[in-house]
Amino acid sequence: MGKKSESGTLFGIPYNFKRPSIGRLLSAHWKPDKGMLVEKPFGIGYTLNLASWRSWIALAVVGGLLYQERSGGSDDDGDSVDIDGDDGDEPVEVIVEE
Repeated sequence: MGKKSESGTLFGIPYNFKRPSIGRLLSAHWKPDKGMLVEKPFGIGYTLNLASWRSWIALAVVGGLLYQERSGGSDDDGDSVDIDGDDGDEPVEVIVEE
């Protein structure tokens, strides 16, 4: 059988299974002449190019969303008051008279 390729593309998605080195790992994430996404130094797909300002905005947005999720941010604005003390998990029956 022929030798399998360690790097290339499959259906337009790059892959690279060559043994990674520190230099290759560092240089893959800092390419000022490339766009926001660059090929991963090891594995399948793309990674962020930290030389692009768009990547830093994407990281800030993701970090803000994670912070909001973990800090317990909720959708309500705090105006509702729970009168009977239950947590609101029970169904509510609404009767509308015409």
